[in-house]
Amino acid sequence: MRAPTSFTSKLFCILITSCLIAACSKSPGPTKIEGFAQGTTYHLTFILPDTKQEAAIAQEVTAELKRIDESISNYRKDSTIELFNAQLDTEPHEVNDEIVKLVEYARGISKASGGCYDLTIKPLFDLWGFKKDVFHLPSDEELQQTLQLIGMDKISVVDSTHLQKKLPNLRIDLSSIGQGYSVTRLAEILEKHEIKNYLVEIGGELKTRGKKTNGSPWRIAMEKPISTERKVEKVAVFETGEPMSLMPSGTYHHYFDNNGKRYSHILDGRTGKPIEHNTVVANAFIADATLADAWSTAFLCLGSDEGIKVADENNIAALFVDQMGDQLIEKKSKTMKQLTSVKLEESPKD
Repeated sequence: MRAPTSFTSKLFCILITSCLIAACSKSPGPTKIEGFAQGTTYHLTFILPDTKQEAAIAQEVTAELKRIDESISNYRKDSTIELFNAQLDTEPHEVNDEIVKLVEYARGISKASGGCYDLTIKPLFDLWGFKKDVFHLPSDEELQQTLQLIGMDKISVVDSTHLQKKLPNLRIDLSSIGQGYSVTRLAEILEKHEIKNYLVEIGGELKTRGKKTNGSPWRIAMEKPISTERKVEKVAVFETGEPMSLMPSGTYHHYFDNNGKRYSHILDGRTGKPIEHNTVVANAFIADATLADAWSTAFLCLGSDEGIKVADENNIAALFVDQMGDQLIEKKSKTMKQLTSVKLEESPKD
């Protein structure tokens, strides 16, 4: 499962390039709002029916990012989720309705992945040394002890605003779903202002709708999944303008090398160990950015062989990239093969 450092830790799979911007100078330029939040950058590019709305929208975006940060960020001790984590008992505690919904979304995906994806995985992440960035190879005994603390079945939903732990020291980390949720919320702000053409991106995770100002589709550069390179491998072209999110998860920017072996920061909640399959990137194409974020992490945890089966069972468009030596091999779910709203183009060669 993806590293639960903060809910903005996934920065490694998409390069947002100049192709996000309407390139035709003869067309009216798009409105852009951008800045820093959640440990990364955010960019909103959209066609604004009334330019008088721009300042109000910018204020709403800033306020919403701040509110989300105070609710679900695991890196700040005063967030709602961290205050819940700090309660070392098994009594019901109030959180809020969005945290409860995110837990329930994640529970369904965790079940579909057979427990590979799990919001309670942070103790394993700490055990392997990723928290302090100092590698630790745990013993079998340490692994088994820590695995006793892991499991979505150890958290209960009491009602729409309350959660209850079954183990006092259980912790929920929303890093694998929170950034997609933030994209969803910013897109909802734009749609509230009757904006039908937009691209919302936070740290490489994004949602698009409609077209650019010149009527051409949004084009998103997808990074080549090699840790030693920063090159564009594919371009995703959102041809029809239907609402669609692209959420990538990758292994190639955060890992340990120890005694000739590479240990990924993606941990399997079933075994407690770093994944060892050959999948280096998993992309989920789903209209709902929240679900796409969590599913992409689950798919990366599973790897292409298991992941395609799960994607097919749930009718999800998923694109996997496996690395075999120097060769990159694409694998697609059935829904991805049938997807007509997005076209993948090869990047121009040097």
